Amino acid sequence: MVDNVPRVLTGRYEVGELIGRGGMAEVHIGYDSRLSRTVAIKLLRTDLAEDSTFHARFRRE
Repeated sequence: MVDNVPRVLTGRYEVGELIGRGGMAEVHIGYDSRLSRTVAIKLLRTDLAEDSTFHARFRRE
């Protein structure tokens, strides 16, 4: 089943379940395969991804 396939970012971070949501981002539990530990992964909301203003604000956070 496709839904069971983990999403991997930059070949290193496995994105897990959603644990929080804010005004411009979502936070997922994740796994760092290089360091072999659990991490939090913050992702910019897809509906804001094309807006350069939100990109800049997200990077400053």
